[in-house]
Amino acid sequence: MNRITQLFNIKYPIIQGGMIWNSGYKLASAVSNAGGLGLIGAGSMYPNVLREHIQKCKKATDKPFGVNVPMLYPNIEEIIQIIIEENVKIVFTSAGNPKTFTSFLKEHGIIVVHVVSSSKFALKAQEAGVDAVVAEGFEAGGHNGREETTTLTLIPMVKEKIQIPLIAAGGIATGRGMLAAMILGADGVQMGSRFAASIESSAHDDFKKTIINTGEGDTQLTLKELAPVRLIKNKFYNDVQELYKSCPSKEDLETLLGKRRAKRGMFEGDLEEGELEIGQIAGIINDISSVKNIISSIIIEFEKAKLDFIDYKF
Repeated sequence: MNRITQLFNIKYPIIQGGMIWNSGYKLASAVSNAGGLGLIGAGSMYPNVLREHIQKCKKATDKPFGVNVPMLYPNIEEIIQIIIEENVKIVFTSAGNPKTFTSFLKEHGIIVVHVVSSSKFALKAQEAGVDAVVAEGFEAGGHNGREETTTLTLIPMVKEKIQIPLIAAGGIATGRGMLAAMILGADGVQMGSRFAASIESSAHDDFKKTIINTGEGDTQLTLKELAPVRLIKNKFYNDVQELYKSCPSKEDLETLLGKRRAKRGMFEGDLEEGELEIGQIAGIINDISSVKNIISSIIIEFEKAKLDFIDYKF
């Protein structure tokens, strides 16, 4: 056992990212049943839908699972209340100030983890009383840090600053990547893109197929003026880049983005006009597999890489 498996009472220090439009109860329960920690992604759910997914997840697994809550969610108070009413024991917060709800959640016996993109914010999260932090590098899919700090540099920087458990995220989808992150100082890893391309992911099949066809250089971090997001280069992405040529205002970018763009892409499968969020690591994801097989292959590769590392001689 290490600090992460002990904190969450799980077999492997692998956390599934709570990705919008990908992370329903089927994915979360499958990850938990396979020995990791599954997270329901509340960011793309109305409050009543989240309650339904929590209840279904309880029936689908007797293992620990959690909910990922973006702090900028418009119905945040209602979401928090549902989490408490449904007796969820683990909450990952992101995109906001960890002080807002950490004390309140912990008063209800909930383990709180906050997602950060810098050592500065990791310290603030520790001061707010969270139980662990996820340090997410520039390689990650979805919304990201403006500083573009890569996982390779971010993890040791954060490790130097905090005492609480550290989870690495961004560009990790294999056992070798998991070992590398832990050698750098992480106690566990969070993986999003690898689980987005799983059978149990709630994403549209066409989006899953696009993930496994995404190669090196096919994603880009953009829309920093709104909220930095890593996108697959499709028609919508090209439209964004074309708009940048005219030095657009924030309002111009918001008008182009519109509403429900991510749902349109990842959940409904509009590969041209939709927002397709995925990490750089998609370049080495080559199949859509079951969660059970994904975690099994990660652990086998991790153990082999660990032995190879120990046997390595200069």
